[in-house]
Amino acid sequence: MSSRNDRRLGFVAGAARGAAAIPARAAANVARDRLEDVADAMLASPGTLRAVDRVLAGPLPEEIVRSAVRNRVLERMVSELAAGGALDELVSGVLESRQSQALVDRVVASEEMQRVLRDVLTSPEVRHALVDQTSGFSEEVVGGLRGRAARMDEHTDRRAVRAGAYAGIASRAVAFVADAVLCAALWVSVSGVVALIGWIFGGLRPEWLVATLASIGLAALSGCYFVFFWTTAGRTPGMHLLHLRVAVEDSPAPPSIRRSAVRLVGLVLAVIPVFAGFLPVLFDRRRRGIADMMAGTVVVYGSRSADAAPTVAAPAPSSR
Repeated sequence: MSSRNDRRLGFVAGAARGAAAIPARAAANVARDRLEDVADAMLASPGTLRAVDRVLAGPLPEEIVRSAVRNRVLERMVSELAAGGALDELVSGVLESRQSQALVDRVVASEEMQRVLRDVLTSPEVRHALVDQTSGFSEEVVGGLRGRAARMDEHTDRRAVRAGAYAGIASRAVAFVADAVLCAALWVSVSGVVALIGWIFGGLRPEWLVATLASIGLAALSGCYFVFFWTTAGRTPGMHLLHLRVAVEDSPAPPSIRRSAVRLVGLVLAVIPVFAGFLPVLFDRRRRGIADMMAGTVVVYGSRSADAAPTVAAPAPSSR
């Protein structure tokens, strides 16, 4: 009976305490609301704004920045974001957003960006860099081809004593192929112009006449090509790539027009029997072919006139 009375008394006491706490909670809520209103009023007051303005105008912002730099606050924040993966998500979101794409498109299409790109691409520094890169690569390729051809000259030389000043068959063959390609390119250009003129005036008939004129024109153009460069420069463009020169025997001078014409006839005679006219280059002590023997010329290494004269003594006859 006493325990039942104790439970009743405890229940009544708890209810009394709960009823007594209600006014206290209500009073606390009212006080908190009043405090928030007072705080808002204080922060929005002109005096508080003037105080904040004076603080920001003083040295406090600089001190905060210096303190953040000394304590590496930004680095720690970035490291924390990167460790949690939030940095990658943030960067991806920014890059994939429509606003970023629109901003990039606007910047690229702006007149200022076009002007900057135009100034950079047309600057002398960029032009010089492109020229240096192109010329350096071309010279590297041609130099490698030149060196390989010179080594093949020595490997294909069938004599016991080698004369290093005279060009061998490999270098001369590469130069001849290069000149043939240039002659073909020139002929294509000339024939295109002639074909256009013929088309304007109704064309040429019959077809055999066109073929005959084309053959004669190609032969004439090739002959003028070789004679002109041999006489004026002592070398053709193909020979220039391989650093070869045509010179008169025992003289650094280039051949005359007469010698060049005779050499051209000898070149044709050397080519007709399946290039057999170049075989003496493998055995002659001055590496001369049929064309050189007919014209009294030699082909030597060297890209300048001073280099054209053979500077080595005539080798002794082979003991073989």
